[in-house]
Amino acid sequence: MHAAHLKQFVLILLICFFSSPALADEDAVRKALAPHFPGAKIESLRKTPYLGLYEALVGGELFYTDEKAEYFFFGHIVDTKTRTSVTNERLQEIKAARRVPLDTLPLEFAIKIVKGNGERKLAVFTDPNCPYCKQLEKELLNITDVTIYTLLYPVLRGSMELSTSIWCAQDQIKAWDDFMLRGIKPKDKDCETPLPTLVRSGQENRVTGTPTLIFADGSIVGGMIPAEAIEERLQSAATADQQ
Repeated sequence: MHAAHLKQFVLILLICFFSSPALADEDAVRKALAPHFPGAKIESLRKTPYLGLYEALVGGELFYTDEKAEYFFFGHIVDTKTRTSVTNERLQEIKAARRVPLDTLPLEFAIKIVKGNGERKLAVFTDPNCPYCKQLEKELLNITDVTIYTLLYPVLRGSMELSTSIWCAQDQIKAWDDFMLRGIKPKDKDCETPLPTLVRSGQENRVTGTPTLIFADGSIVGGMIPAEAIEERLQSAATADQQ
């Protein structure tokens, strides 16, 4: 075991040493946790099968605690038999299961692009200065029968000014396509924009990178994916919506 992993394991043992040997139920642990996170939602809490620890998810951050919530451990628990991080595996499970319903997003402030019959839905948090976002736009050219809600998410340097010019353009779709597909920068323009609302929505939904795609079933994909994968996700989301 690497030294860093050994240190994490020792810290866990220390937590267990100081915690009470009596078992607590999840409701009691939840109540003990709540005062430490005023105003925050405890998204998940469950008993782990190791060392009497409880796994907690608060504000998108995963950590471990004892039954009285007297000690917190932020780090990875490593299975010494498989040499794998059970924490990382759990984070991947949580990420895959997380959903963001489309109707909770500020779609009224999106650049709305309807292709074909527009029946399928896709929202994309995107930054005009993001090279992967430009690649995604090229992939989306191969997708039809979809309504794409482009949510400007200017988090890179210089993107706020550029996003403002795109939003304030007389033809937003043309300004977006011109820049993302053809490298034609929009004329500098200034007007009142919903960009602060869009940025806040991205932050609240834990959008940590661009592009981030959100499908009709609420499933999330972070990063650029090819047209084939987008098509598969769109079809899966449409099928789930019909059930």
